[in-house]
Amino acid sequence: MSSPEKQAPRRAGDKGQTSRGNAALPAPSHRLRPWVVGFAAMLAFAGIFLKRSTQVSDDYAVCSMSNKIYTVDDAYPNVQCIVVRDDHIADVGDLGSSPRTPITSLASNHDLAVDIQVRWRQQHTGSTLGHQLPWPMDFWQPSLRVSFVRQDSVVLPGLADAHAHLLMYGSSKLNVDVSGCTSKREVLDRLVAYVKARADVLNDPSCWITGMGWDQNLWTTARYPQADDFDTEPLLKGRRIYLERVDGHAVWVSRRVLQLMADLPTSVDGGEIIRDDTGKPTGIFVDNAMLLIPLPPPSEIQMSHYFDRAAKDALAVGLTSIHDAATELHAIDFYRRYAESKKLPLRLYLMGYMDSDVYWGDKLRRLIDHGISGRLNLRSVKIMSDGALGSFGAALLEPYSDNPSTNGLMRVPEEALSDIVKQFCANGWQVNIHCIGDRANRVVLNIFEDVSHDYNITELRPRIEHAQIMTLEDLERLGRLGVIPSVQPTHATSDMWYAEQRLGLERIKGAYAYSTMIRQSQTGVLPLGSDFPVEGINPLLGFYAAVTRLSISGESPHGAEGWYPAERLTRSQALKGMTLDAAYASFSESFLGSLTIGKKADFVVLDKDIMTVPAPEILETKVLATVIDGGVVYGEL
Repeated sequence: MSSPEKQAPRRAGDKGQTSRGNAALPAPSHRLRPWVVGFAAMLAFAGIFLKRSTQVSDDYAVCSMSNKIYTVDDAYPNVQCIVVRDDHIADVGDLGSSPRTPITSLASNHDLAVDIQVRWRQQHTGSTLGHQLPWPMDFWQPSLRVSFVRQDSVVLPGLADAHAHLLMYGSSKLNVDVSGCTSKREVLDRLVAYVKARADVLNDPSCWITGMGWDQNLWTTARYPQADDFDTEPLLKGRRIYLERVDGHAVWVSRRVLQLMADLPTSVDGGEIIRDDTGKPTGIFVDNAMLLIPLPPPSEIQMSHYFDRAAKDALAVGLTSIHDAATELHAIDFYRRYAESKKLPLRLYLMGYMDSDVYWGDKLRRLIDHGISGRLNLRSVKIMSDGALGSFGAALLEPYSDNPSTNGLMRVPEEALSDIVKQFCANGWQVNIHCIGDRANRVVLNIFEDVSHDYNITELRPRIEHAQIMTLEDLERLGRLGVIPSVQPTHATSDMWYAEQRLGLERIKGAYAYSTMIRQSQTGVLPLGSDFPVEGINPLLGFYAAVTRLSISGESPHGAEGWYPAERLTRSQALKGMTLDAAYASFSESFLGSLTIGKKADFVVLDKDIMTVPAPEILETKVLATVIDGGVVYGEL
């Protein structure tokens, strides 16, 4: 072999030379030249396609061999595949031929994948020739990544909660959670365990201990607790304790907190200080009276921790969009700063809130598709009209059947409420009003009916949050006016054990009347929420409650058919309520709420088909993946 020094590259124009030396070689046969030319042409041809194939696409498809992708699009309610491009749905249906023809007669996942590739290539390359080339030529074709869900799994549009409280939820989970306690003793035990587990709390008697979830209706003796109850535990005595009732409409505080408050007013407009027989405060404050308690607002760090916990838990149960019902001004600022500094983990539709009986819209700034991800919106306000049924605060036309001494309370005087609502409507805000009792609902419907004479209700889309107890006449008027009822099905199954006792057999006919609301609605829109942390964060709890009217143990005061079963929703209605209807109620139905071409690629994969499985299995269903803007934010595809 020649040494490296004697080897030289062949120069253009050299003939018959090789790197082995200067010896001439015989001229190549002319019979080889066509082969060389053909090979060179093939390399050039391959280079063109290879260049294209190296431009890797981020597009992908999700397919179900069992046709269990529920789109919530009436035109094509079930498809086998969706294609995701960037942050939106690029295609649905039979991805191999016509856009909307169901895929049929496919022998295997491989067959389906090939069919999708053909359809996608036609769209991706702009060519009408999208057929699969034979190996090895198929290497040069662009390819679509395809994921298949399991045979028994389903794909749904991203689930929305149309009424929730994010920071309150996070606070309840990171502080003292006393939900589900069946006695006062159990509440005290949880408090003691919390103090022992937190060295910072144990060693600082001056810090506030906050929590949420107690419900005297679950106790053997269904009476309000008292401040002195905390002092029966040596570890709790003298501490500043603030525990919200499960509905957030009453607070139980300790004796030390009462001492901090000094002199209290005799009465509170829109609220109540519960007193004993001698007139002394017992430690229970209802609705507007809660504002008297000097609880420090959460810090920026605390809000960040609360939000992170709430968002993490929400994504794990398939929630992609949440309507935050009563976002105070400091919380609005927190969300705005968060959205401007980094991507929000899910979509937030805020309802601005301020405790005031005068117009406060000048303190708000609209936020439309705001922030780095465009996931933050503020274009609505929340107003409280009355209290809650469980704490006797819901405003009723007639006294409570089990407490004739009260009709409940209106938290804002009627005239002031009317002025506030009309000013917000005049300035183009969506107005969402909390109404539980039949009196509160009537007052608010009267106001909205007045508004409808001057403004287009369809454009403003006012909402009644809860719409819990109405007369039959007002149920009809609700639908006729086009006001959106925003309801929480788990409230019905939580309250059913005492609601008839509170309301009597006549008033209950217009309570929790979800099916009636849809039948009488002009639009058929009924957004569903949970009110978490008042109820559980898992939207399938609400889905189950809506379609069964049963407790999670399968019981109701009316037996296994459910509590007032005529008011059950169909599964299709319930799914629409937590997808497309929730989107409509937040002005986002054009890009959210269904798996429709052009809409955002927000979807969830469940391990069971909640549309067909026996009802108890709905509660066993798990989330396999949650996807927002085409990106997996929980689980995996």
